[in-house]
This record gives sequence, C-alpha cells and structure tokens, in this order.
Amino acid sequence: MSIINLFQSGEHSRNLGHFAALANIALSDGIIDSKENKLLKRFARRLDITDHEYDKVMKNPAQFPISPPNSAEKRLERFYDLFKMIFADDEIDDEERVLIEKYAIGLGYNEEQAKKLINRSIEIFQGGIDLDDYRYLLNRK
Repeated sequence: MSIINLFQSGEHSRNLGHFAALANIALSDGIIDSKENKLLKRFARRLDITDHEYDKVMKNPAQFPISPPNSAEKRLERFYDLFKMIFADDEIDDEERVLIEKYAIGLGYNEEQAKKLINRSIEIFQGGIDLDDYRYLLNRK
C-alpha cells in the first residue's frame, strides 16, 4: 500500500469516526428530526461517507471510535461541526452536554479546556454563527 493510500485511508477513518459522533449526538434524544437529518446528509457528503457506511453508522454509531485530527485547526472545525448538530434544534439538552464533553476530550482537549470551550461555545451558538465568526469569538477575551 502506498503512502498516499495509507493517508487517505487514515483520513477516511477519521471522517467516519467524526460522522459517527455527529450521528450519536443526533440520536441522543432517540429520534432524528428533519433538521438533524438534513445536516447529517450534508456532513456525509462533505466527509465522503458512502450510503453503505451511512447506514452502518446510523445502526450503531458507538462502534466507530473518535480519531482526533493532528492539527488544532481541524480539531476546532470538528468541534464546531458537533455544535452545529447539537444546535440543529436550537438547544442543548443534558444528554448532548455529556456527549460533547466526552467528544471534546476525545478530540484531544483536556478537561479544563473542554469545559471552557463548551461553555463559551454554548454562549456563542445561542446566537447562531458561522465557522469564521466562531473562531473569532472563541479567541476574544
């Protein structure tokens, strides 16, 4: 197997784990509403998830481990995606809060960083923003 194939395989595996985390959040309340479904389909396309993989993930998203990206920028992008899924219904419930804390640590943030990032993100997301504004607001004091 060539280096390029290994890289692509590893990247796809990370994408699959990220998609599973998104699906797990969407399923945290037991149902996927139309907004969450639309968002999941959009993420699947962006992450190159096949229809077969999509179905497999939706049956059991917990079987796919989180594989954190190497760059801080990519980790933040993944974290942002998770918050987009959480706030698809404009609120964060207790189950989603527990999951996002686990995913933040799984992405490589320590507990203190995770709590700070989550609290700040909740404040920011209640206003509904895009990724560039999210980055900017997170870095403001």
